Amino acid sequence: MAWLYLLVAGCMEIGWAIGVKYTDGFTRLVPSALTLSCMVGSVLLYGLSLRTLPVGTAYAVWSGIGAVGTAVLGIALLGEPADALRLLCIGLIVAGIVGLRIVA
Repeated sequence: MAWLYLLVAGCMEIGWAIGVKYTDGFTRLVPSALTLSCMVGSVLLYGLSLRTLPVGTAYAVWSGIGAVGTAVLGIALLGEPADALRLLCIGLIVAGIVGLRIVA
């Protein structure tokens, strides 16, 4: 169950990181409320995952999911560059997340 909490926490991390872009400096009510909800939910679920998982592993996976998801959505939604080196670096983060899951 801890890994499920961590996966959802990571997805919520992506939600708030992308959501901040749509809040217009936290002046738009609905995007701001959704973004803040994702922030709180992400931290709460991360905390629940720490009941079972080692903090170093959990934090690396949580932040890695957030970083990869945010980078991919930045490319897909916001027109950020998708050059080969950037994609390679994203792939290395994914490899690290998978590796941590395997050894944990």
